[in-house]
Amino acid sequence: MGVWDDVVGQPHVVAELAAAAVDADAVVTSGAAGSRMTHAWLFTGPPGSGRATAARAFAAALQCVSPDRALGGAPGCGFCEGCHTTLVGTHADVEFVRTDLLSIGVKDTRDLVRRASMSPAGGRWQVIVLEDADRLTEGAGNVLLKAVEEPAPRTVWLLCAPSVEDALPTIRSRCRLLTLRTPSAEAVADVLTRRDGIDPVLAAQVAWATQGHIDRARRLATDEAARERRAAVLRLPTRIGDIGGCLRAAQELVDAAAEDAKAVAEEVDAKETEELRAALGAAAGTGGRMPRGTAGVMKDLADRQKRRSTRTQRDTLDLALTDLAGFYRDVLAVQLGSDERIANVEVADGIRRLAADSRPEQSLRRIEAILACREALDRNVAPLLAVEAMTLALRTG
Repeated sequence: MGVWDDVVGQPHVVAELAAAAVDADAVVTSGAAGSRMTHAWLFTGPPGSGRATAARAFAAALQCVSPDRALGGAPGCGFCEGCHTTLVGTHADVEFVRTDLLSIGVKDTRDLVRRASMSPAGGRWQVIVLEDADRLTEGAGNVLLKAVEEPAPRTVWLLCAPSVEDALPTIRSRCRLLTLRTPSAEAVADVLTRRDGIDPVLAAQVAWATQGHIDRARRLATDEAARERRAAVLRLPTRIGDIGGCLRAAQELVDAAAEDAKAVAEEVDAKETEELRAALGAAAGTGGRMPRGTAGVMKDLADRQKRRSTRTQRDTLDLALTDLAGFYRDVLAVQLGSDERIANVEVADGIRRLAADSRPEQSLRRIEAILACREALDRNVAPLLAVEAMTLALRTG
């Protein structure tokens, strides 16, 4: 399988991309127009479906230089220099773009479009993988549109977004759409066991708990702290019996997210700041003073770090809310007598008790309250205010 090994549970996507990579050879060698190859692709699918993984594998297949190709071998061996450097992110003609901020702005997009206009330095294609196309601002999307409308002859755009609606209509209409689905828990458990060496019992448990989200499943399987945080979230429904409990639970959720953001900041921010200071000429023996004219650059970095911290906090909160929604989904499944196995088996007793003590319509309202909290956070509502409103709604049902 080569580069396609990590594309879990998506045989329809692998088949189409592999065929397009074969047609891409004809485009490069003879200039023929490949019926399955195009200059712009849009990968969509729910979180955990592997959009970016599929795009990365396709980029590697396009740059594959395996000697077996001359003998009719399929592109994407996974071992040649083209595949290897693409997969590890060092290929000169493959640019991976992901953001740790809330959005991608016009300036960054213009730089990307400028890069895309260049001819390949040594590979077959100039490939731009934009993993967070849904985070483009409206202005940035309009900048990108021009490049997608009139691409350079050997440039391929690979855009990733959760859904078709997350991309501008003018952009998605010019892309070939690939829709990924959430892989089965069994497929995720198999990959964790076979490739990552995870104990089969633990692999099956985390795969089922995350409902096929492979990145979250891997993190739960390999990070004990992540499992402890999730366990704390799943205990929340038992702690909101009164208003005081609701407010305390909300505060603890927000504080935990803030601690995660702080941990990331401590790990990354100091190194970034020191590297920039050195690059701007703040050498040892100057008393720490910066050269004139550099204050604006340092302020830009501080603003970027603040925005990254905000996104980290929101992402952590969103993950907790996703786990909480899964808890109430299990409650609803028990109330309705579903034969489907519950996802959160470690709190099965609490799920059954709540199912017996409440009605299905209450469970639905609680799930809606969690979704409303996620939407509020997307609209920049203060995290504590949004989470407090949610916990109070969970209490009343």
